[in-house]
Amino acid sequence: MPRLPNLNPEQVDGEAREIFERFLQERGNVPNMFRTVAHRPDILKTMTAHFRAVMNTGTVDKKLKELVAVRVSHLNGCEY
Repeated sequence: MPRLPNLNPEQVDGEAREIFERFLQERGNVPNMFRTVAHRPDILKTMTAHFRAVMNTGTVDKKLKELVAVRVSHLNGCEY
């Protein structure tokens, strides 16, 4: 059992709620890592900005980046 529960969109407000709503519009879900970090909204904000910078820029296709993340999570026994 995790030490910190993942927060649902109904459990957050302010900027965290806006970030969750954007993920829901774009992906249909809020990734677990962001649901956990939402306990610290300031960190959630900067982590989201970093995630978007990594995923939305550069020469490597976004789908390949996602595939790498899934594979690394699987190799480390993480739930993705």
